[in-house]
Amino acid sequence: MPSLGGSRDLHDLSSADRRHRVDAVPSTAVVRFAQETRLSMNDQMFLDHVADRLAALPAVQAVTLGGSRAQGTHTPESDWDFALYYRGGFDPADLRAVGWEGEVSEIGGWGGGVFNGGAWLRIDGRGVDVHYRDLDVVEHELAEAEQGRFRWEPLMFHLAGIPSYLVVAELAVNRVLRGTLPRPGYPERLRAAAPRAWRDRAAMTLQYARAAYAVRGQLAEVAGALATAAMCSAHAVVAARGEWVTNEKRLLSLAGLRGIDTIMAGLRPDPEALTRAVDDAEALFEAPWFEATYFEAPWRPGPGGERRG
Repeated sequence: MPSLGGSRDLHDLSSADRRHRVDAVPSTAVVRFAQETRLSMNDQMFLDHVADRLAALPAVQAVTLGGSRAQGTHTPESDWDFALYYRGGFDPADLRAVGWEGEVSEIGGWGGGVFNGGAWLRIDGRGVDVHYRDLDVVEHELAEAEQGRFRWEPLMFHLAGIPSYLVVAELAVNRVLRGTLPRPGYPERLRAAAPRAWRDRAAMTLQYARAAYAVRGQLAEVAGALATAAMCSAHAVVAARGEWVTNEKRLLSLAGLRGIDTIMAGLRPDPEALTRAVDDAEALFEAPWFEATYFEAPWRPGPGGERRG
């Protein structure tokens, strides 16, 4: 499998030559992105500044912009999410040495796995997240996804955890600012395997909630299980459609499952009511998954999760 860094132009250059090469790269990607998203001149200059500094770090092969700002769904208060793709021994001390205000983790400092650390920074008055992406790991997960294989990993702030193909989804949706990276489509084998795996996680979560929590009137535990199962079900829906997602922030709306809000708003610490809520959630999760799986042109949810199209 060819390396993600492309040909020799980035992977095999010496550090000094690569720094010269990165500094000489015109910001055509940033300009094109700015035109598409009506980015202000200040924002263009900010993107170029941060991308240049990250790309010049030893072992870094590529830099991308992700999150809401890459997808055009941001607000003025949204953070800037960058990822640096490195080959070999990236040292977070080099990022600290840039001198930006904030916290820089070690490799694996955010729990290990594919989401293997990063930094929370303040640059020019803006909130910036920097994610570390090991190209060897990314290449492996891309090959696995093409064969329909992935694994589940826990990650803080994610109710359902993350799939290991998250790093493949980032390749597909993030904006490359420096270097070269592939933009994969959604593998057919992954589209066949992932929905069932996520559906099974949701079903087991609901089954346990019904048997262990609802019968005891334990509202908080049932609420947590419903939220987790909803996210798992949403992953199943978007995977069945062959759509990439990189976090949970808009996942329920994308999957048409915002109806879980109504179910959870009616929870009360009564065994019969909680059992009914679990049953209602199970029914809610069924329809979008069925349509995504068995119809060639599934409907797309509106901003509030309502049906449209």
